[in-house]
Amino acid sequence: MSQIANAFQNNKALISFVTCGDPDLKTTEELIIGMEKAGVDLIELGIPFSDPTAEGPVIQNANMRALAAGITTDRIFDMVQRVRSQVSIPMVFMTYANVVFSYGIEKFMKKSADVGMDGLILPDVPFEEKDEFLEVAKQYGLDFISLITPTSQKRIKTIAKEAEGFVYCVSSLGVTGVRSQITADVDAMVAMVRECTKTPVAIGFGISTAEQAKAMSEKSDGVIIGSAIVKIIGEYGTNCVPYVVEYLEEIRNSLNKN
Repeated sequence: MSQIANAFQNNKALISFVTCGDPDLKTTEELIIGMEKAGVDLIELGIPFSDPTAEGPVIQNANMRALAAGITTDRIFDMVQRVRSQVSIPMVFMTYANVVFSYGIEKFMKKSADVGMDGLILPDVPFEEKDEFLEVAKQYGLDFISLITPTSQKRIKTIAKEAEGFVYCVSSLGVTGVRSQITADVDAMVAMVRECTKTPVAIGFGISTAEQAKAMSEKSDGVIIGSAIVKIIGEYGTNCVPYVVEYLEEIRNSLNKN
């Protein structure tokens, strides 16, 4: 069983996202430690990219801030290696194909495994083009996590059958960001996935309140929260950790009521 499966073993999984290096890597380390203490089950670490096509303005701005501060993939690997001795929950990278290509696919996967990462999400890689990443990820024991979207439709079952780690169910059309309501037919998407696989399903894109998190967790095995966290980080900068922890504790408590 992969380490990622452990995140879904007990309660509804709470998955959090942070852009590495926003506002700096020391704060990212503190956030990772704080997130685990707040009851997060799995952390997505965003590697900044100059053209993050799946992201809304909140995470785009975080990417720009991190890159302007001189964050590199190697510095992120060093940070993960440092923090890994202090946290035990699974962690996955979320970034873009170009980041992995430019680093070197095999070199990236090997380094990810060496520093203690458990998987990888590349939102701009279509399912049909994933093999060149997937095969190398498998060699190094990393789960290559697939996304399904409201437009995947007939492809949902195909994607689900080959899913690793967890299935990332995108709840809304468009880019990431806080939303007042979730518009996609999430129930139908999750039902189609569950027909084909026992791999857990987590819902992301747009979840920001405890009420939304609870509602989405009732339809799935876990929820993913990104933009709402990055928004807090953008507001408080290097002082953000206690505010993020308090917010995630509130989300965790809402999930525990299921």
